[in-house]
Amino acid sequence: MIKPQDILILLKLVASPESHTSLSSLAFDVGVGLSEAHRSLDRASKARLYDPEQRKPVLANLREFVIHGVPYLFAAERGEVTRGIPTSFAAPPLNQHLRVPDLTSGEIPVWPSASGAAKGYALTPLYHSVPFAAQRDPALYELLTLVDALREGRARERNLAVKELEKRLSS
Repeated sequence: MIKPQDILILLKLVASPESHTSLSSLAFDVGVGLSEAHRSLDRASKARLYDPEQRKPVLANLREFVIHGVPYLFAAERGEVTRGIPTSFAAPPLNQHLRVPDLTSGEIPVWPSASGAAKGYALTPLYHSVPFAAQRDPALYELLTLVDALREGRARERNLAVKELEKRLSS
């Protein structure tokens, strides 16, 4: 059974394919242990989301799973207003296409984080290390915010996220 950290690791491989020559660097970059990264890729391989011989995600399968499966398996939960890192429609790339409330209004989704500069309602990240991983890689940050738009967004936000993910997760 696929776990949220599996999606995080696969998205990291999509965002920065050339930067991961070792499993330990991949594990470090996404904030998981080496053994967890290994188990994650094993699960992804069994689910046909990762090709272990080519050492890369199977983009067509990943795209379909992220768009149609992740929003149901890993639905987002809203929480109290807190300080954090903007996500979903309040972050790139969707914030370039939508009118977004002020980042201190409390009306935007954020991943709770002491290092975040925005104020909004807490949105449970896909995996607990998502804020850490996203701050280290802008391309991964964008992929994760698009996934969050699918997990919690309204129809317009979801439709825009699907279009962006289809572009980014194409062969």
